[in-house]
Amino acid sequence: MDDNELLKKYNDIYLEIIMRYKEHIEDKESLYVAELPKLVTPENDGVANVAKGITDKFPLYRYEEHFPEAAAKAYDYVKDVITPIALPIQFWQKPSETLKHEAGDVFDRAVLLCSLLVALGSASSKVIIRIRDADRSFVVYSEYNGRVIAIDLESGIRECGSREELLESLGIVKGADVTAYEFNDKMYNDIA
Repeated sequence: MDDNELLKKYNDIYLEIIMRYKEHIEDKESLYVAELPKLVTPENDGVANVAKGITDKFPLYRYEEHFPEAAAKAYDYVKDVITPIALPIQFWQKPSETLKHEAGDVFDRAVLLCSLLVALGSASSKVIIRIRDADRSFVVYSEYNGRVIAIDLESGIRECGSREELLESLGIVKGADVTAYEFNDKMYNDIA
């Protein structure tokens, strides 16, 4: 038996164990939405190292001058290095774990991206989670020089004139049948 066949057998057994204890695992993994700021960790060594690798690409990184380009590099890092995966259970990963495994679901990747943007100097960076029926979408945004830089891991980077314009583009408007909240390492806010 070669190594790939052996690895597949191990993975099959691990998946069987996980699925058998899925409810127990998810119950222990529960995290109240108001606790989401604990997941954004810009001061984590791994996050700080990736952010330093980004800032080192500039002769002398200055947030005021270079942040939009640095944000694009952080997006490219998450998009190119962190493999998108979907686990069969609800499991919260910290950015350090996402970096370690170089894999995570869309939520894990959005939290890592937000952590990187804060580490790059944007204290205003936040993750927005929008839930409509069973559909969830995630956008990471930063307020910068009077405008908003919004990053959707599926569709890329765009600019908006304001946070309100971004929310409207996401269908987060008064009277809409949607649940939405935003958070970073310092705050959590229900927005719909």
